[in-house]
Amino acid sequence: MNGNNGFKSFFIRGLVIMLIAIIFLVVGGTSILGILAAINKVSIADLFKGNAGGELLLDEFDNAISKVVEEITPSVVNIRVTIQGMDIFGQTQEQEGIGSGVIYTEDGYIITNNHVAGSAEKLLVTLYDGSEYPATLIGADEKTDVAVIKIEADGLEAASFASMDDIKVGDIVIAVGSPYGLDQTVTMGVISAKGRDITIPVNLIQTDAAINPGNSGGPLVNSVGQVIGINTLIYSPSGASTGIGFAIPSNTVVNIAKQIIEYGRAIIPYMGIEMAESTTDISGVYVNSVLQGYPAEKAGIKAGDVIVEIDNIKVKNPFELFAQILKHDIGDEATVKIYRNGEYLTVTLKLVEAPET
Repeated sequence: MNGNNGFKSFFIRGLVIMLIAIIFLVVGGTSILGILAAINKVSIADLFKGNAGGELLLDEFDNAISKVVEEITPSVVNIRVTIQGMDIFGQTQEQEGIGSGVIYTEDGYIITNNHVAGSAEKLLVTLYDGSEYPATLIGADEKTDVAVIKIEADGLEAASFASMDDIKVGDIVIAVGSPYGLDQTVTMGVISAKGRDITIPVNLIQTDAAINPGNSGGPLVNSVGQVIGINTLIYSPSGASTGIGFAIPSNTVVNIAKQIIEYGRAIIPYMGIEMAESTTDISGVYVNSVLQGYPAEKAGIKAGDVIVEIDNIKVKNPFELFAQILKHDIGDEATVKIYRNGEYLTVTLKLVEAPET
């Protein structure tokens, strides 16, 4: 009897090791083990201790993703959008689109993308339970691609947001949304990179979790179901997922959403410069021009300067500089390190609201 148990234990251990090896190749081993360890509040080594030499690991792996999905899906909505378009004869006609969103507050504020809801004539939100509500656009910001809409409902399940600062490349993530109108679709992947500057001036999260048309505005969540980003775009010549998707970091999303809810628009902090990536030997942000009367001019920044740091954070391009500025409120002071004529200077300026464009 003991011999049979020993053989069974040996066999299961071998099976577990084989499965883990496959998972390592497909998704990245440390991330998978990390999610299991985090959910159970144990070390990775402890996951290998269980009945019959590894059954606990198999059970936990089977349940881990389901737990995350159960946590986030009640907070994810489908958004049907109606816009005014033109037919081939130049006549006005209604056109429909689809996107996703995530419930931000229990009383009906929902976060999505500007490119989903910003130009909508009509918005119809479908909740997790299938109930439908007309929605109103509260405000949208083209720079960050964040929008907030509102439905008249109470007692909704608001999502929990985590800080972008807490995520690492290789972490497991899950995307939830309505690709091609297929509500509550779940895909899994990892954080492929951080700080990507693509088409909007925000340091985006890159993921290989499948993101397709209709996913826009839906959440990208971590291993405990907290939102770390809002899915915004994919890199794909065909328009379908190629394993390169991007999400707006949660820090930026929450900051902009709060402003839209309070003011009806995003209040973007501003230095008052026209800028470009430095093409000199000095890595940083090249100041093309300085706007008269704005903080940069008052602080002594001049055209031709290269901004190399803000608040002791190195910046290599305008996207990185903008991302750091977005962490501030209007009226905050920022310390800026610049390179000019062979020497480094440090100035302090007080940020103001960006002019409306």
